[in-house]
Amino acid sequence: MKHIKKRYVGIIMLFILGIFLYSPDIPLNELKKTYANQFSKFIEIDGMNVHYRDEGEGEVILLIHGTGASLHTWDKWTNELKKKYRVVRLDLPAYGLTGPHPKNKYYIPDYSNFLNSFTESLGVENFILAGNSLGGAIAWYYASEHREKVKLLSLLNPGGFSNTNDDSPLVFKLARAPIIKDILRYVTPRFFVKNTLKEVYYDKSKLTDNKIDTYRDMILRENNRESFINRSALKPKDYTDRLLLITAPTQILWGNEDAWIPVENAVLFEKFIPITRVDIMKKTGHIPMEERPFESLELLYNFIDSN
Repeated sequence: MKHIKKRYVGIIMLFILGIFLYSPDIPLNELKKTYANQFSKFIEIDGMNVHYRDEGEGEVILLIHGTGASLHTWDKWTNELKKKYRVVRLDLPAYGLTGPHPKNKYYIPDYSNFLNSFTESLGVENFILAGNSLGGAIAWYYASEHREKVKLLSLLNPGGFSNTNDDSPLVFKLARAPIIKDILRYVTPRFFVKNTLKEVYYDKSKLTDNKIDTYRDMILRENNRESFINRSALKPKDYTDRLLLITAPTQILWGNEDAWIPVENAVLFEKFIPITRVDIMKKTGHIPMEERPFESLELLYNFIDSN
């Protein structure tokens, strides 16, 4: 009986806390005023108005962000890359200004199909493909399906190999937890976003207020939190048998202090992808292109030059 009472007291406290920390959705039109610039474009794909940016000229490099992020995660890379290349980056379905997929299609093959529709809409037929975390998983799956389109493949701390011990980050566990996930849909305080980002940065001093605000605003985009919860509820599926189908020369770039996906997974990718180069960055976390943009970009340039 005492256990039951404590449980209900805990639930009541959570609801009271939720009232004080209520975080309403931010309308898309409001976010566009701050986060859509002169390079921003929108294209209709699968019932979504997809936000992307297309900058520079020359050979195409396509950049795919990870979970909870947006195309802004590639800002510093893009500022340099566009001097030599045509750089295309986008907000994936469920994230950024693009927002939810109308049919909640969030499995990796769904994202791969979406990415193919996106590239075909832009008339891009051959390109260098780079992705981080979830974006890395989408990138390697796409490369296994469309071998004729991907010239080079760069994977930064990519997802793909499941962890049987369920050592998934706290934010994913909360998004799957009964009751809590319903509160999470409406309660996203800034300190929660900040603490989550601290997990993916090794050098916390590089996590700026502007970066925290950008992540939080993208999360609060109307219905993005609901999409995150829907994605988190999906039953994990293993697609790693497709790694053997990849023919593009591939770079595995990993921060050795990654708290979300263990750096040891780099060896697994190297084992399965036929033509692989592995670059391990010391004192670096889960998102090298944000935490150490110039050092990680130099490794990308070296990879491209070697092929």
